Amino acid sequence: MTDGGSGPRIRTPDQRLRVFVSSTLKELEPERRAARAAIERLKLAPVMFELGARPHPPRQLYRAYLEQSDVFVAVYWQEYGWVAPGEEISGLEDEWRLAPRDMPRLIYVKHAHDREQRLNALLTRIRDDDRASYKPFTDAAELAELVEADLATLLAERFDASRAPATVAPTSETAPVGRVPVPFSDAVGREHELATLLGWIGRDAQRLVTLVGPGGIGKSRLAIEVARNADARFDRVTFVALAQVRDPGELLPAIARELGVRDTDDRPISEQLGVARAGRRDLIVLDNFEQIIDAATDVVSLLPDLPGATFIVTSRERLRVRGEQVFDVEPLGLPPDPDEAGVHDVLEAAAVRLFRDRANAADPRFAVTDDNAADVVRICRALEGVPLAIELAAARIRALTPTAMLGRLDRVLPLLVTAARDLPERQRTIRATIEWSIDLLGADARMLFDRLGVFTGAFSLDAVEAVTAGEPWAADLLGTLLELIDGSLLRQHDHHGLPLYSMLVPVRELATARFELDPDAAAVRRTHAEYYVRLAAETEMLLRGAMQSTALDRLEAERDDLRAGCRHLIAVGEVDVVADVVWRLFLYWWVRSLLPEVKAWMEAVLESGRPLSPRTRAIALAFSSWVALWQPDSEIRTERIDEAVALFRAVGDEFSVGLALAIASLSYTSAMPADLDRAEERQRSALALDAVRHDATFHSLFESVLGRILHLRGDSAGAVECYERARELAGRAGDEFAERIALNQIGWSRIAAGEPQPELFRRALELSMRLRNEDGDAYALEGLAGSAAVVGDFQRAGFLFGAAEALRARTGLHEQRSYSTYQPFIDAMLATDRAAEFEAARVVGRRMPRRTVLEIALDREPVSADSEIPRPSEASS
Repeated sequence: MTDGGSGPRIRTPDQRLRVFVSSTLKELEPERRAARAAIERLKLAPVMFELGARPHPPRQLYRAYLEQSDVFVAVYWQEYGWVAPGEEISGLEDEWRLAPRDMPRLIYVKHAHDREQRLNALLTRIRDDDRASYKPFTDAAELAELVEADLATLLAERFDASRAPATVAPTSETAPVGRVPVPFSDAVGREHELATLLGWIGRDAQRLVTLVGPGGIGKSRLAIEVARNADARFDRVTFVALAQVRDPGELLPAIARELGVRDTDDRPISEQLGVARAGRRDLIVLDNFEQIIDAATDVVSLLPDLPGATFIVTSRERLRVRGEQVFDVEPLGLPPDPDEAGVHDVLEAAAVRLFRDRANAADPRFAVTDDNAADVVRICRALEGVPLAIELAAARIRALTPTAMLGRLDRVLPLLVTAARDLPERQRTIRATIEWSIDLLGADARMLFDRLGVFTGAFSLDAVEAVTAGEPWAADLLGTLLELIDGSLLRQHDHHGLPLYSMLVPVRELATARFELDPDAAAVRRTHAEYYVRLAAETEMLLRGAMQSTALDRLEAERDDLRAGCRHLIAVGEVDVVADVVWRLFLYWWVRSLLPEVKAWMEAVLESGRPLSPRTRAIALAFSSWVALWQPDSEIRTERIDEAVALFRAVGDEFSVGLALAIASLSYTSAMPADLDRAEERQRSALALDAVRHDATFHSLFESVLGRILHLRGDSAGAVECYERARELAGRAGDEFAERIALNQIGWSRIAAGEPQPELFRRALELSMRLRNEDGDAYALEGLAGSAAVVGDFQRAGFLFGAAEALRARTGLHEQRSYSTYQPFIDAMLATDRAAEFEAARVVGRRMPRRTVLEIALDREPVSADSEIPRPSEASS
């Protein structure tokens, strides 16, 4: 439809962009639900069969749907789809063919071990079609993130293209993003600030930009928006949340963790970061910096070590260092005098639009009208346009009319201004708003709010029940939590099916301050820590077997408070309890790359000078010895782990004896020189214990260790038998981590025999990605590289070796010292007349973004000797 037949198409308000979703129905039902939710979050219209029955044949129906759609989204997995009688292709392929040539196409392919042959053929044709965006994914949650991000990028590109001169091409893509928070709602009224900041970070001379403003002004929200819109000049965008960091010395470790760089203790972290991110262009957001302002010089020290990095810092005060470019985040634009403007003019102000949107979310019946516009304007002016203040006020629209709300604000704000003259003016405003919201709560909800100040991060309902048990004001806990949520003092979100609660940083700061005044604070902290001790005990066995991934996610959800509880117990001398938690969660620390931090706890326990129980000393010695195996410059002290074995035996802890024996075995294997006789004796002793043989996960892991020792002793056949037993045990138990380790070992045994089976490493890579186990990613890439090397595929081998090296440099993690497998292949290739070809591919692999590397690694099509791989300039996007 055009205006007058020649102008642009004008849509009526109900005509949202339509997104056609093509996939098989039953096998991808969860993914279809996820895609629909992602589309609807962007206020677009999903076009799907299941959204309404129609009295038409299916083919006729989807043809009509396609003709009326604006974007084509396809999701594929294993099945090609049903071929109707008389037809030669399935409806799935027909939909792909019928999509108009000029329609944007977003293609998502779920990782699969086996696919129907016709679907593979279709995917090959799709990959060769340069009109489509083609991405792999693992599960419905990842698909939802990809669809939402890609549609948002697509809309931005089309918008840019519509504004650009005809000769200017639209922006190609946004930067890869590392854990940038997904905002709960749209940014309102920050378009000018966003454009300015994007311009600033596009200049090489401005590498340190500080967003300054009081709490609740919207610094973090603006920084997130900048991060989400950063252009393709950055290889990676990384968001470092510092709300839980109190020690300035923890800044660099926090940055390293978010970048995936593991501290090896062999040189300053800044240098390690420089090595890991060499040649990369990074945008690093440091959020909530004010409580560690003394660490500002550490940020400056990173600038020469990371010459390609740009930093955005959010803080309530300036860093006051050289090179800092300060951006003052101001309140939202305020409306004109209500006596001089109508509703339309009032709604032009960002502060009013924000109030309207948040109030409408709380009560869909609310609208800014001629009757209430003046009061809404006065509320926004009284709150000085501070976004959090407006959001908290708007959330009360269900209980108060704008007139009643204005009256309460007028009474509360002057009181708090006079009571806190040492605070900045706007900070008094946000504090007044939070206090006012608390005062509007019932007595029970106020008591609960204060108690929630014990938490440092997101927390579960079970945790809340633990710290409020026995309190008379917690009788209707769910109802009281809902009161806090309705008042925007508490937020609820879902983490892998687990409901979690959290507070905005300014709100949590006030809750913490109020909690400290509680005369029962010490007892509550102890109860808080005891809850996480119980969580560790309940989760311990679930970390083995089929529930492993779920258990890992459960612990990850409340990791901040788990760690806070352990630190509190160490501070009050309850080291026995902490050591038990550390030992129970052995697999969690290992899989999720938390070994160095927990090792530091155990070293502190050993060096504390306190008398330790035999079991606690044994755990501290064993865990420290275990982590040392992963740190190249740590000393291997076999006498320490032998002492741990003896102590576990003395207290009759048979399983712990077995685990300590396995660590001792690896220690003797890794020592210089290695003592393989003692290593094998200790490993076989571990495997002989009933407690080990009845634990399928550790039985599998220990069989892999024995196989490694036999391999080093030249007994290849015996090693393979151990690896196969390990895989069988892991498979029967459904333990993906143990299976991943066994698959890598078997894969290398096949390579040693000259019969590579890269599918073993691909399966291992799929498992490590599902578990979010970065160490496993590196091992699998090295195995795939070795497989390519055996068949003379120099390009693929070089590319994958380079990618694995980059991953290890980024994490600071090397193979266990007894585990070297790939270096001989690199040495051999560098000694041939094709060394230059190998090195060129290796350079590309080092510079390729991690996600792209993993996509290529999982592709079963080999890179032939004459095939092209992306040039370094292309690979660093």
